Amino acid sequence: MKIDWIKKSREGVQIKNGLFYIDPIYPVKNAVITHAHADHARPGHNQIFATKETIEIMKERYGANFCEKFTAYDYNQNFKIQDINLFFAPAGHVLGSAQIVINYNNQRVTFAGDYKRQYDPTCLPFEPIKSDIFVTEATFGLPVFKHPDANTQIEILIKSIQKFSNRCHIIGVYSLGKAQRIIKMLRNKGWMDTIYMHGSLVKICRLYEKFGIDLGRLEPATVKDKPEKPHEYYKGKLILAPPSALSDVWSRRFPNPILGMASGWMTVKQRAKQRGINLPLIISDHADWHDILKTIEEVSPKEVWVTHGSEEALIYACKKKNIKAKALSIIGYESDTDI
Repeated sequence: MKIDWIKKSREGVQIKNGLFYIDPIYPVKNAVITHAHADHARPGHNQIFATKETIEIMKERYGANFCEKFTAYDYNQNFKIQDINLFFAPAGHVLGSAQIVINYNNQRVTFAGDYKRQYDPTCLPFEPIKSDIFVTEATFGLPVFKHPDANTQIEILIKSIQKFSNRCHIIGVYSLGKAQRIIKMLRNKGWMDTIYMHGSLVKICRLYEKFGIDLGRLEPATVKDKPEKPHEYYKGKLILAPPSALSDVWSRRFPNPILGMASGWMTVKQRAKQRGINLPLIISDHADWHDILKTIEEVSPKEVWVTHGSEEALIYACKKKNIKAKALSIIGYESDTDI
C-alpha cells in the first residue's frame, strides 16, 4: 500500500515532511519517543511527546532541561499533532515503553519500538494493535533465538547463590529495565535478601519505586563502610552492576566472584566465553524470533517494516506468509546492547 507521509531521513523516521519524528537520533522540533533507553531517547529536542514514565526517566538521566518542552500522555490516550491522530500502547519493553499508533489518511501505522512478549512484573505487557503497517525491531530476528521463560533463569540464579554460598555473585544488567525486572522477579520467587548495587543503578531503581514498584531491600555495593573485609562480607551476596563493570577495576574489590550476565545474547555461548562469564542468564527485554512472528500474526498487517536488527531473515519469513516487508535500516539503534 502507498504511504507517502512517512519517510526515512538522517534523523530517523519522519512523519509528514518533518512534522514530527519517531525516536530521532539528532535534535528536531517535535520528537515522539517510544521509550527511555539512550539509543531511542536523546536530549536536545524542542518538544517531546512520550508517556509520563518515559518523561520522568529522561529527566532523571539528562536533567530537567533535557528538552525545551514536553507533553506526557497515558496509554491509550488520544492526542493530535496538527491533523495526525496518535496514541501510545504498551510495548512491554521497560517501564513507560510504548508503541506509537498513528491514524492518518484512513491508514493505521504502528511503530512498536523495542518490545517483548514475556512476562515482566515492572511494566505493562505488550498490547497487539491491528494495523495496516507494523514497524518492528528485529534485534533477535533469527530462528536461532528462542528465549527460555525468564523464571527458569531466575531459578538458576537462586540455586547458584545457594550452592556457592562462600562466594558472591556479580550479575551484569542494563541499568534501565533489566536490573529492576530481575530484582522484582527474585522478590516474586520469595528471595528477599538484600541486593547490592553498583552506583549507576541506584537512581533508576528509586524512580521505579516512585512509580509503585516495590524492589525490596537494596544497598550500594560499597566496601569501606562494611564491618568486615569484602571477601567475608559479600559471601553469598548478590551484586548487580552494568556489564562494563564486570571487567573494570570496580569488580576486583570482590574477591573470587561468580560473574554472570543477563542478556538475550547469552544464547550465543561464544559471547559468554569472550566476556569471561561463569553464569550466563538468557533474560531478554526484546522479543525473540518466535515472538516477533507471533506478534506479526496478531497485528495482522498488510506490510511489515523492519527498523533494525536481523532484517533479511524477518523479511524473508514475512514474504513466505505473503506479507509485504521491507527494511528501514535505521542507523543509531544499537541492536547488541540488550544487557
